[in-house]
Amino acid sequence: MSLYLWIIPLLPLTGAAINGLLGKRFPKAVVNAIALGATASAFAYALYVAYRFMGLPADQIPHIERYATWMTAGSFTAEFGIYLDQLSLVMLLVVTGVGFLIHIYSVGYMEHEGGYYRYFAYLNIFMFFMLTLILANNYLLMFVGWEGVGLASYLLIGFWFLKDSAANAGKKAFITNRVGDFGFLIALFLLIKHFGTLQYEAVFKALSAYPVEASAGLLTAIGVLMMVGASGKSAQIPLYVWLPDAMEGPTPVSALIHAATMVTAGVYMIARSNAVFNRAPIALMIVAVIGTLTAIFAASIGILQTDIKKVLAYSTISQLGYMFMGCGVAAYGAGIFHLMTHAFFKALLFLSAGAIIHGLGGQQDMRHMGGLRKYMPKTFWCMTIATFTIAGFPPLAAFFSKDEILWATWASGNHVLWLIGLIAAAMTSFYMFRLWFMTFFGEYRGAPAEDFHHDHDSHDVHSGHGTPHESPMVMIFPLMILAVLSFVGGWVGVPSILGGSDHFDRFLAPVFRNQVPVEMKLEVVSKEELAAQHEEGSTELLFMGISVGAAALGFLGAWFLYYKRTDLPAKMAVAAGGLYTFVLDKYKVDEFYGAAVIRPIVLASTNILWKGIDATLIDGAVDESAAGARDISDGMRHMQSGNIRSYAGWVAFGAAVVIAFMVWKGVR
Repeated sequence: MSLYLWIIPLLPLTGAAINGLLGKRFPKAVVNAIALGATASAFAYALYVAYRFMGLPADQIPHIERYATWMTAGSFTAEFGIYLDQLSLVMLLVVTGVGFLIHIYSVGYMEHEGGYYRYFAYLNIFMFFMLTLILANNYLLMFVGWEGVGLASYLLIGFWFLKDSAANAGKKAFITNRVGDFGFLIALFLLIKHFGTLQYEAVFKALSAYPVEASAGLLTAIGVLMMVGASGKSAQIPLYVWLPDAMEGPTPVSALIHAATMVTAGVYMIARSNAVFNRAPIALMIVAVIGTLTAIFAASIGILQTDIKKVLAYSTISQLGYMFMGCGVAAYGAGIFHLMTHAFFKALLFLSAGAIIHGLGGQQDMRHMGGLRKYMPKTFWCMTIATFTIAGFPPLAAFFSKDEILWATWASGNHVLWLIGLIAAAMTSFYMFRLWFMTFFGEYRGAPAEDFHHDHDSHDVHSGHGTPHESPMVMIFPLMILAVLSFVGGWVGVPSILGGSDHFDRFLAPVFRNQVPVEMKLEVVSKEELAAQHEEGSTELLFMGISVGAAALGFLGAWFLYYKRTDLPAKMAVAAGGLYTFVLDKYKVDEFYGAAVIRPIVLASTNILWKGIDATLIDGAVDESAAGARDISDGMRHMQSGNIRSYAGWVAFGAAVVIAFMVWKGVR
């Protein structure tokens, strides 16, 4: 049976090709019809595929479609093919669904922008590469999508390429990801060397014969290198630095990158490669530790940011840390669950922030906002749902997904990581409610339009001249849909302890259970174990309460400092002195990278590679050869003087040399 899955990525690729090649001649309505039509068709077909998938018997999952052989080199073969299982189906629906809503929103947000056709061509190509990444049936084809989303992000982040900050941000994202991609490539080379293939089913089958590594070995090396790649793509320590700067792109781009596409690719790759990580506990622990540290590190920076988009950027880095934390304790289902709910509420947060920026003529500084709930009531309620969701209040979506990660971390015995994650959760609640109070409450503190930091080249300048106003319905409608999803999206994973059935985990379980090493597979549960599980359930309820308490603590702290006593934050900043400045400057990580990495590379490239090797050695050798040839030819050209007496002299000299040579030969 064929589901013709190739149609799904082909649709946005077709839209990108038509708009990219011909869109300059089209009116905006035609550009919209092509771009949105391609994405809507992909989402509709994905829903049809989901319906058909639910009817497949278990022995036909994963559903693999092979179309053609891509390359053959000796015994190595790679093909064009699609791999559909429960994991790729979830990603497929998230990418096409949320991506389509962002496309709709963009129609209103980018209405007055130049390069309109180019923008939608880039969005479509972004969708194509992400769909290629998640549907690929081998690591090599996944890598094509992996690199493609990096290219698309470069184009979209630097969309306003005449602005130096935007162009530099695009380059920073592209180059930083190349560092991570180097690690991922080495992991793929190791897979080829030791397994002779990159096809998922062949690699996973070969891995089934491998035991869990007692110490660092081949699979640990592969897992760590994969995590290097995932750290770049999903903005984890130490390769997170590109993501905050990516805010230079249009706000819908930020929503697409943060919610549904690029940054989730690393989490997906780790979950897809669970067969490797289940047999490499050291690599798995590295994933958990990096994720946990990233969660609290990024949250600590987000606390002091004043640019509304930068707050959300560091929020994304922190939330991605939770996903890696879940995967790192082998709770892959929890990590993917949070990936899905995060797609809903993070897209809602960014698009709501975009509606605020749109309604304020380009203002992004929260210090110049305030009181906006009176001017933008629809945006306010959508942002409110998103804020309470990311903070982790029940019964909203992130409560279930984030709490599942925290509980899995505690239950796995990683109590220190759980505590760090809990503190990060309280910090998340604090900085998000800080954003909420600064933006929507109090009195409007707007600056004159000419003082605004313009997010756009032209669009926001024409959108009200600093007078707050609600966005058009083409922008509000996606917010409403995402608000509903942020509210109810977590209900598919209500745990049994709360009367649910863990439906989401059960749905994904075959993807991860089939790859568990034999010695780790669960045996039949005894009565004693059932009793222990009942006691564990009571403990789980307690820890849920602790998690909600952390969210409430963050809310109360933000309420007191940014609503009740708004004079205190400035006083606390003065009291903190250098520490406040240090955190506000993002711990000067960018400056450290500049001094420790970038400047030495530039100096070495300038003084050694350019001036030393290129200019002195290579150019010098060529130039000296040319100079020598020039000197010889210059000397010889004097022989052609046009003077008969000179020619006679040269003939006599030549004859004398010949006679002398013959005499010398005769003497010998």
